[in-house]
Amino acid sequence: QVDLVESGGGSVQAGGSLRLSCAVSLNPAPTRCMAWFRQSAGKEREGVATIVGEGRTTYAESVRDRFTISRDNQKRILYLQMNSLNPEDTAMYYCAGSWSRYCSGRYEINKWGQGTQVTVSS
Repeated sequence: QVDLVESGGGSVQAGGSLRLSCAVSLNPAPTRCMAWFRQSAGKEREGVATIVGEGRTTYAESVRDRFTISRDNQKRILYLQMNSLNPEDTAMYYCAGSWSRYCSGRYEINKWGQGTQVTVSS
Protein backbone atom coordinates (compact mmCIF):
# COMPACT_ATOMS: atom_id res chain seq x y z
CA GLN A 1 0.00 0.00 0.00
CA VAL A 2 1.44 3.34 -1.06
CA ASP A 3 -0.06 6.25 0.84
CA LEU A 4 1.99 9.19 -0.43
CA VAL A 5 2.54 9.17 -4.20
CA GLU A 6 4.93 11.63 -5.78
CA SER A 7 4.93 12.69 -9.41
CA GLY A 8 6.41 15.42 -11.58
CA GLY A 9 10.06 14.52 -11.50
CA GLY A 10 12.16 14.36 -14.63
CA SER A 11 15.17 15.76 -16.43
CA VAL A 12 15.63 19.46 -17.04
CA GLN A 13 18.43 21.79 -18.02
CA ALA A 14 19.95 24.24 -15.58
CA GLY A 15 17.75 27.27 -15.16
CA GLY A 16 14.60 25.28 -15.82
CA SER A 17 11.60 24.53 -13.62
CA LEU A 18 9.65 21.53 -12.40
CA ARG A 19 6.63 21.09 -10.18
CA LEU A 20 6.43 18.07 -7.96
CA SER A 21 3.14 16.76 -6.62
CA CYS A 22 2.35 14.37 -3.81
CA ALA A 23 -1.09 12.80 -3.57
CA VAL A 24 -2.19 11.60 -0.15
CA SER A 25 -4.35 8.50 -0.29
CA LEU A 26 -4.20 7.35 3.34
CA ASN A 27 -7.06 8.48 5.56
CA PRO A 28 -6.48 9.48 8.24
CA ALA A 29 -3.01 10.57 7.29
CA PRO A 30 -0.09 12.22 9.08
CA THR A 31 -0.41 15.52 7.28
CA ARG A 32 -0.45 18.13 10.02
CA CYS A 33 3.03 19.00 8.84
CA MET A 34 4.18 17.98 5.37
CA ALA A 35 7.58 18.25 3.82
CA TRP A 36 9.81 17.58 0.87
CA PHE A 37 13.15 15.93 1.43
CA ARG A 38 15.82 15.00 -1.08
CA GLN A 39 18.70 12.60 -1.25
CA SER A 40 21.49 12.63 -3.77
CA ALA A 41 24.08 9.92 -4.36
CA GLY A 42 26.36 9.43 -1.40
CA LYS A 43 24.62 11.99 0.77
CA GLU A 44 22.16 11.86 3.62
CA ARG A 45 18.52 12.68 3.10
CA GLU A 46 17.99 16.37 3.76
CA GLY A 47 14.97 18.53 4.34
CA VAL A 48 14.06 20.92 1.55
CA ALA A 49 10.81 22.58 2.66
CA THR A 50 7.98 22.16 5.15
CA ILE A 51 4.42 23.42 5.45
CA VAL A 52 2.09 23.29 8.44
CA GLY A 53 -1.66 23.51 7.88
CA GLU A 54 -2.21 25.92 5.00
CA GLY A 55 0.30 28.53 5.96
CA ARG A 56 3.56 28.40 7.80
CA THR A 57 6.47 27.34 5.60
CA THR A 58 10.18 26.79 6.07
CA TYR A 59 12.93 26.29 3.50
CA ALA A 60 16.47 25.06 3.43
CA GLU A 61 18.87 27.90 2.75
CA SER A 62 19.99 26.27 -0.51
CA VAL A 63 16.51 26.48 -2.05
CA ARG A 64 15.10 29.62 -0.46
CA ASP A 65 13.72 32.07 -3.07
CA ARG A 66 13.80 29.33 -5.74
CA PHE A 67 11.42 26.68 -4.41
CA THR A 68 7.86 27.10 -3.14
CA ILE A 69 5.96 24.54 -1.11
CA SER A 70 2.18 24.60 -1.05
CA ARG A 71 -0.75 22.30 -0.37
CA ASP A 72 -4.33 21.85 -1.45
CA ASN A 73 -6.06 20.34 1.55
CA GLN A 74 -9.32 19.69 -0.30
CA LYS A 75 -7.56 17.72 -3.02
CA ARG A 76 -5.08 16.31 -0.49
CA ILE A 77 -2.09 17.20 -2.66
CA LEU A 78 1.27 18.64 -1.67
CA TYR A 79 3.29 20.62 -4.22
CA LEU A 80 6.85 21.78 -4.67
CA GLN A 81 7.44 24.39 -7.35
CA MET A 82 11.12 24.41 -8.25
CA ASN A 83 12.55 27.28 -10.30
CA SER A 84 16.07 28.21 -11.37
CA LEU A 85 17.17 24.62 -10.99
CA ASN A 86 20.88 23.83 -10.98
CA PRO A 87 22.84 20.56 -11.10
CA GLU A 88 23.21 20.59 -7.30
CA ASP A 89 19.44 20.08 -7.09
CA THR A 90 19.77 16.66 -8.72
CA ALA A 91 18.37 14.11 -6.27
CA MET A 92 15.54 11.77 -5.42
CA TYR A 93 12.80 13.90 -3.91
CA TYR A 94 10.56 12.46 -1.21
CA CYS A 95 7.21 13.60 0.07
CA ALA A 96 6.80 13.20 3.82
CA GLY A 97 4.10 13.66 6.42
CA SER A 98 4.00 14.04 10.16
CA TRP A 99 1.40 14.08 12.94
CA SER A 100 3.56 16.70 14.61
CA ARG A 101 3.62 20.45 14.06
CA TYR A 102 7.23 20.10 13.02
CA CYS A 103 8.70 17.94 10.30
CA SER A 104 11.99 19.40 9.16
CA GLY A 105 13.93 16.47 10.60
CA ARG A 106 13.80 12.88 9.42
CA TYR A 107 13.02 11.64 12.92
CA GLU A 108 9.81 13.72 12.92
CA ILE A 109 8.40 11.96 9.86
CA ASN A 110 5.68 9.34 10.20
CA LYS A 111 5.11 8.54 6.53
CA TRP A 112 7.34 8.67 3.44
CA GLY A 113 6.55 8.52 -0.22
CA GLN A 114 8.58 6.37 -2.60
CA GLY A 115 10.33 9.29 -4.24
CA THR A 116 10.59 10.91 -7.64
CA GLN A 117 13.87 11.55 -9.42
CA VAL A 118 14.92 15.06 -10.45
CA THR A 119 17.94 15.41 -12.72
CA VAL A 120 19.34 18.79 -13.70
CA SER A 121 21.97 18.99 -16.42
CA SER A 122 24.37 21.85 -16.97
